[in-house]
Amino acid sequence: MTYKSMPELIGNTPLIQLKGVSELTGCTILGKAEFLNPGGSVKDRTALGIIREAERDGSLRPGGTIVEGTAGNTGIGLTLIANALGYKSVVVMPQSQSREKIELLDLYGADLRLVQATSYSDPNHYIHTARRLAESLNDSEANGAIWARQFDNTANAKIHQETTGEEIWRQTDGQVDGFICAVGTGGTLAGVSRALKAHNKDIHIGLADPQGSALYNYYTHGELQGEGRSIAEGIGISLITDNLRLAEVDSAHQIADAEALPYIFNLLRNEGLCLGGSSAINIAGAVALARKLGPGHTIVTILCDYGDRYKSKLYNPVFLENMGLPAPDWPVN
Repeated sequence: MTYKSMPELIGNTPLIQLKGVSELTGCTILGKAEFLNPGGSVKDRTALGIIREAERDGSLRPGGTIVEGTAGNTGIGLTLIANALGYKSVVVMPQSQSREKIELLDLYGADLRLVQATSYSDPNHYIHTARRLAESLNDSEANGAIWARQFDNTANAKIHQETTGEEIWRQTDGQVDGFICAVGTGGTLAGVSRALKAHNKDIHIGLADPQGSALYNYYTHGELQGEGRSIAEGIGISLITDNLRLAEVDSAHQIADAEALPYIFNLLRNEGLCLGGSSAINIAGAVALARKLGPGHTIVTILCDYGDRYKSKLYNPVFLENMGLPAPDWPVN
């Protein structure tokens, strides 16, 4: 098969059976291999959905600029797609994110603006900074600029409903009992939940929430507050986004890093998959959901991105030991 451009490669990722956790739980646990998208993450879908919707509504003009505040992966997807389609990209990212993602954005040619990591209530938060920058560039750039607005732009959830969720339904021949993932913007969880529930309302939708995020308490106790912290990047929020409002959630599961990290270390050592921290939270969530549903069920989660984007933290024994977290049981240089 021949493709005319890079954006056509986004999506249609395979499902991979995760042997270790499937054997552990007596369920069939499948991971959607979103790391195989051309930008290396599930956020390629979000980026493509936002760009195509902006093209359709006329807000993104030929030669225009796309501005986004991101933990990294959406910025990577937006930059690569912008390069392929003739747009410019400006990425606003907290300087606390991994060195590897910063280097990738530089390599791909993004206009990268690093800002201090602050709380969402701070006007200098990366999301608010991106909004102001987009407004300024829209006035000054000849072809205008848009703010991608991935948290509240429901083109995000829409593309996951139309692609990710429908792919999961087809790939499992409709024999899927549960789906679970963490929330960064809410787009993946919302889109997939709506797609699967439209086919079968009894499919159980779970939320895997890292410590420090407020969503577990929100869905379990009705209170938007979080405790603790997580080293997983790009997931875990303390607000209800417009995308998340569309999600159909049946249960929430709080996942500690100490519980989650051994799953990806074992996956690399025994199954040859090197994945990031959000995948660790998702896999631990799938185990929790499997235990809730019982043996014999088929559960799908998202394998978000490659682990090599986090080598300096996630696979760094010194960093992990300083954080009081489990480390790989083999030397990492």
